[in-house]
Amino acid sequence: MAGMAAMTMPCVSRFFASPCLRPALRGHSAGDCIRVGNSIKHRVPKLGVRTMRAQASPRVVEDELQGYWQHVHICNAGRERQVEFLPFVLEDSKIGYIHPRFLKHLRRFPEVFTVNDDGTNGMSQGWVTLHELLRSPRERTDAVESVLRTLEMEGLVPGWRNEHYPVVTSFGGRLLFTLERAAVPFFGTRAYGVHMNGYVQVDGEKHLWVAKRSATKQTYPGMLDHLVAGGQSVGISCKENLIKECDEEAAIPAALATRAISVGAVSYEQIKGEAFKRDVLFCYDLELPADFQPSNKDGEVESFELLPVNEVAEVIRTSQRYKPNCALVVIDFLFRHGIIHPDQPGYLHLLQNLRSGECQ
Repeated sequence: MAGMAAMTMPCVSRFFASPCLRPALRGHSAGDCIRVGNSIKHRVPKLGVRTMRAQASPRVVEDELQGYWQHVHICNAGRERQVEFLPFVLEDSKIGYIHPRFLKHLRRFPEVFTVNDDGTNGMSQGWVTLHELLRSPRERTDAVESVLRTLEMEGLVPGWRNEHYPVVTSFGGRLLFTLERAAVPFFGTRAYGVHMNGYVQVDGEKHLWVAKRSATKQTYPGMLDHLVAGGQSVGISCKENLIKECDEEAAIPAALATRAISVGAVSYEQIKGEAFKRDVLFCYDLELPADFQPSNKDGEVESFELLPVNEVAEVIRTSQRYKPNCALVVIDFLFRHGIIHPDQPGYLHLLQNLRSGECQ
């Protein structure tokens, strides 16, 4: 972000967990610490998920996977309430969902929104569309933006971001219009993002860089996060977006960031109040040099930690310290790197539910 270059660098610690992690980790005492320079860093014991598995009873193994489900459930909470929402339709395609309580505000703008309550078009609860005179993506974007600016001033669309997300029937498809990021959940349109796991090989063992979000973040302040993640705005490719976010969030140079590998996606659907989040997150892995040290430029990260993958797995399995959707991406990493494996009961069920939302 502009104007942030001169800010103080966040704390970076390697191999030792910060106090924010300690309550989530089992089996170490507050006195187990080591002096690094002039500061005290608490040592994280090597929890060794594989070692625990070898010694555990079948029931303990099943419970070990069960711990990951809390994040799947959080990300998909409230889905049973979808029946309360009216479909948002454009060009004969269902592109989103709008709750009646939010719809009452849109009814004030009949020159922009058309509401059909008569159950036509095969939708018994009615449906919402844009006015038929709004034909081009530019006309639709401008008209909807004008309405949203009014609602934002009235406090009905909080957290304005000045970022435009594409509204499409499927990713990469023809653009119908664009929508302010803060308003996307109120229209239930699908949103996309890029999330990257940055990892390092240390003596043959994988370690993940873990970011702690700034306490001033609008959403999930102080929670644990990926090394790099960002929403997918209009007018930029996923790889271009990832390279941009790598620079802003972790000072990863473009020559290194371009080596990130696309490894799939996770998805979820979550309803809270009038908001319906339908997110697809494109996942990337980047192996970093052992001597790489991330630093944050945009003020959104408080600190970084480099932790063995098994210990990150234990934090996710036994706590809710991670931002919920980021936990899904790390769980996907654990599948692909063999920390979670087919011999564990519930393996396929958990794998399938990392993509609970429509991947379109």
